[in-house]
Amino acid sequence: MKKILWFTLLIGFVQVKAQVYNVQLIPDSLKKNAHAVKRMEELHVTIKALNKVVVTNKYAITILDELGDRESGYINSYSSMQDLSSIEGNLYDAFGKKLKSVKKKDIIDASNSDGFSLMLDSRIKKHNFYCRQYPYTIEYSDEEEINNSYFLPTWMPIEGAHFSVQQSKFIVETAPEYELRIKQLNFNKSPQITKGKTNTYSWELTNGKAIEKEPLQPPMNEILPIVYIGASDFSLGNYTGDMRSWLGLGKLNSNLNKGRDELPDNIKLDIHKIVDGLNGNEEKVNKLYQYLQANTRYISVQLGIGGWQPFDAKYVAANKYGDCKALSNYMVSILKEAGIKAHYVVATAGEGEKGLVEDFPSPSYFNHVITCVPNGKDSIWLECTSQNNPAGYMGTFTGNRKVMLIAEDGGHVVQTPVLSAKDNIQIRKTKAVVKSDGSMLADVNTHFSGEQQELQHSLIHDFGKEDREKYLNNALTLPTYEIDRSNYTETPGRIPVVEEYLHIQSLNYASVTGKRMFLFPNFVNQSKTRLTTDDERKYPISFKSAFQDIDTIQIDVPEMYQLESLPKQVSIHNQFGNFDMSFAVTNNHVEVIRTQTRNVAVIPPTDYAELVIYFDKIYKADHTSIVFVKKAE
Repeated sequence: MKKILWFTLLIGFVQVKAQVYNVQLIPDSLKKNAHAVKRMEELHVTIKALNKVVVTNKYAITILDELGDRESGYINSYSSMQDLSSIEGNLYDAFGKKLKSVKKKDIIDASNSDGFSLMLDSRIKKHNFYCRQYPYTIEYSDEEEINNSYFLPTWMPIEGAHFSVQQSKFIVETAPEYELRIKQLNFNKSPQITKGKTNTYSWELTNGKAIEKEPLQPPMNEILPIVYIGASDFSLGNYTGDMRSWLGLGKLNSNLNKGRDELPDNIKLDIHKIVDGLNGNEEKVNKLYQYLQANTRYISVQLGIGGWQPFDAKYVAANKYGDCKALSNYMVSILKEAGIKAHYVVATAGEGEKGLVEDFPSPSYFNHVITCVPNGKDSIWLECTSQNNPAGYMGTFTGNRKVMLIAEDGGHVVQTPVLSAKDNIQIRKTKAVVKSDGSMLADVNTHFSGEQQELQHSLIHDFGKEDREKYLNNALTLPTYEIDRSNYTETPGRIPVVEEYLHIQSLNYASVTGKRMFLFPNFVNQSKTRLTTDDERKYPISFKSAFQDIDTIQIDVPEMYQLESLPKQVSIHNQFGNFDMSFAVTNNHVEVIRTQTRNVAVIPPTDYAELVIYFDKIYKADHTSIVFVKKAE
């Protein structure tokens, strides 16, 4: 009788477990626009002491289709500062029936190689069931013990676009006397707080619907719910600090860098040979930055206190390489020897990144280090990992964001350079000749500056000749063409400039039909953006950078043709930008002038229908044709 009862209970438990992960239990609202659904999550952080934080995490994700497979694997890191244990996992079918469990031998233990680091202080453990019978559910759990309180987990329950959440919970436990700092973004629910022998804070998100990406939407971290937690007092290795202010947080970097600026005598001699006799700090900074670029290269070396402490200046001088921390520290040391004050700056790098949250000091935002040289109101910024960027230029990688500058007294929030439309200019002059068979020869000269020159800068420095030619011969919208000659010249500066020359041959540029020839004059700078109003706009319209384009197009057509149809001038001036395009034909000479200006802006989603019309007008203007007809004989 007892055996029957035990067997009955076991069957009941299995059925209940199956019910939990049965795909039919996912509401239709969570399946919409989703490739994966987080069925459950519990992220539990226990701050036991300044040098002991325990993090347990258990989660289950249902993969709905092959585009959701990117969410199907387990991966986590460990290092001398972070132990990883108790890894478990299970695989379930569409009905919630368990198919497999993780075996210890199946967990891969590998170097945390990122492809460009020489040495790393961390390793990873990873696993994947490689199931392709959709839908299926994966379940994983693990435990981390972290010997510092400097880096604390961030809760981001919805992990990206096309990802929904059925239930996710975030729990933080601290000693009663510990001051936990909290910052919530895009999430209005206050935590439930229970006070006693420990203080417990908990957040929960249920039925979080999948986000479908919208064109020109803000970055995901400005849309998705996020809860940051931050230490007040903290420890990192043998260092302790106070993270309640940027001064306190930056003081750690100041302490980590102390004594690491001593240079070898031969480098000191080089520095004085370069700068002695030069007038003005800006010229000295430019020359010393060029010296750094010529004598070092970027290689990531993530060792030491969580990869947070730079290798000293003597190490870089001897080995001629370093990561962003080491090279920036080295540059600050070089400038110090030359009698120029410079600062180590901790930043958030990446195109479109916003930078730190100013009212919540935390190291969670940062992934890069740069250098700043105060110069009155016109500081000089240096990207020390680049061997070809000009001094003073930040661009899309680190420009226009808040960063933490490190001074003797600690950290200070400052702004990196912001470029205007007048800084990011593209001025193009196209001269073309069309023959009677529709073929064309064209000379295209373009002046690029600021952010608009970054692609051409990369074509010069990062592409080989064959790759550059391959790119150029696939970049235009012409049906068939060849760029048989190209040339680039650079003018370095805080607003760098690239001059590009292209010679283009196109066999069937113009469409010749019977007596008529159809020309599409704007064949180099056509807009490709067409938006739809199929769904209601949810998020603001975000223009992250400013620019100005000025195109002058001159085309000569054969004398046997005369004008039959000329497009009307287009002029649009509104909150989205300014666009003008005029068309003129004198005898057999076509001239088209096109200008477009856009500024940085955030525009309400209610104005999206107007944006659709704006882009549609530009698209039509850029793809319009001029029609010629053969003259009567």
